[in-house]
Amino acid sequence: MIKKNSDPQAAVAAVLTSAQRLDVLHAVVPDMAEPDADFRDLAEIAANLFDAPVALVTLVDAQDQWFKATVGTSEMQAPSAESFCVHTIASPSGKALVVADAAADPRFSDQPRVVGAPFLRFYAGVPVVIDDQPVGTICVFDVKARREIAPQLLTQLQRLSRIASSLFKLKHEARQRALKEAALSREEQRQAMALDAANVGSWLWDIRSGSVSCNQPMLRMFGMKPTKSVHARDIFGAIHHEDRVATLSKLRSAMTQDEEYDGIFRVASTGRWLLGRGRVHERDSRGKPTLFLGINIDVTEEQSSTQRTRLLLRELNHRVKNTLAMLQSLARQTLRQTSDPQEFMTAFAGRLQAISEAHGLLSDHEWGEIRLSALLAKQLAPHVRDYKSQIEVHKDEIFLGPDQAVGLGLVLHELATNAAKYGSLSRPRGKVVLTARSVDEDGQRVLHMTWTEVGGPPVEEPTRRGFGSILIERSLDKVMGSSVKVEYLPAGLTAIVRLPL
Repeated sequence: MIKKNSDPQAAVAAVLTSAQRLDVLHAVVPDMAEPDADFRDLAEIAANLFDAPVALVTLVDAQDQWFKATVGTSEMQAPSAESFCVHTIASPSGKALVVADAAADPRFSDQPRVVGAPFLRFYAGVPVVIDDQPVGTICVFDVKARREIAPQLLTQLQRLSRIASSLFKLKHEARQRALKEAALSREEQRQAMALDAANVGSWLWDIRSGSVSCNQPMLRMFGMKPTKSVHARDIFGAIHHEDRVATLSKLRSAMTQDEEYDGIFRVASTGRWLLGRGRVHERDSRGKPTLFLGINIDVTEEQSSTQRTRLLLRELNHRVKNTLAMLQSLARQTLRQTSDPQEFMTAFAGRLQAISEAHGLLSDHEWGEIRLSALLAKQLAPHVRDYKSQIEVHKDEIFLGPDQAVGLGLVLHELATNAAKYGSLSRPRGKVVLTARSVDEDGQRVLHMTWTEVGGPPVEEPTRRGFGSILIERSLDKVMGSSVKVEYLPAGLTAIVRLPL
């Protein structure tokens, strides 16, 4: 609660300018200037209880008092400093304020609405408290003075104020949920487009019910129309009959022996070839599988290409299997954080896209080497408003192989995502300074790269390491001798990468 002052005028000034109170008010009721019919019933009940001609549900800002609902007046605001209600929320007791005769009360006797129309005399108000902060009131007025007020009337008015507080909170929570759902919807659309471009399908099979949760690329790969309900028999039935027995046999063997499923098969309706990989993610108390997680990639072009492409396919398959193994690990770690398939798809999509971007660059260069500058631009550009001003790079001319590119791409994605949410890239003038040098160590070239965030909020080392932190440290495990060290300096997060080339 706001600290009260024994001087009434000082208490009024303090409550009007209280930063803590105003923060709660602006956060919970950003539309305070807009009337809200949902509070009308509360105002009418208050008016009926007191048989008063005027009743209000108010919010008290630093300069203005806004009326969310009114009875008996068409006014929608008044200066806060001249209001009765500011004295109510500044009251040391935090309880009801009753003014029997405003004309005889030195606090209100010279106010315009007392000395002039509508010649207010009686007032009773109770604070509306949100998160321990008095942000407004529910109150009644009369043009006639009153000598006595039944205590039970004030009790009822206090109950109405608690209902108003709860209603404000519920509306705030509903608004926040709507904003999150809208943001999630936009992110899902963006990720769906990215996964569509990458042509990667992902699915989660509930073995007990037979239902399958999957993304749109997965449905397109199997020639299925978009639908909310997909059953395992629909997926298995879509496999070409010549490949179905072998595919299901591999799947059953993997489930029984707790091994990775890995296979290539054709889709009957389209004739396209899919590379699949998956594993049991969850078993019941008797050891029977209950959840199976899988990933599919369309490899038709590779299967039907010329001899030169087929030779390249051997390398591609090797890289894809390595990447799918990484995706499986990422998916399992992400899925541990949520049992909801839709939440899993949203959390998993960003990391999947980071690997897809690295794959795209490598594919353009026939799985040879790619420039570090190209990888930086691909991974960091989606997280900044102005790449040139927010990403400062000092580097040598450095080329990365497939393992280095995929692993470092995932590290950069996690660092950039964290910086955009909590670090320097969350501020308009914040930026990241990257220094990358190729160093000769006993005849071997080694990349030394430093990621430094500047211009962001103060940094404190987290008390608990999340999956993102673990992922940053483990993404380069495939490259012997590599390491990533993250330091939480007060001025900004710093990451130091060592990567043999």
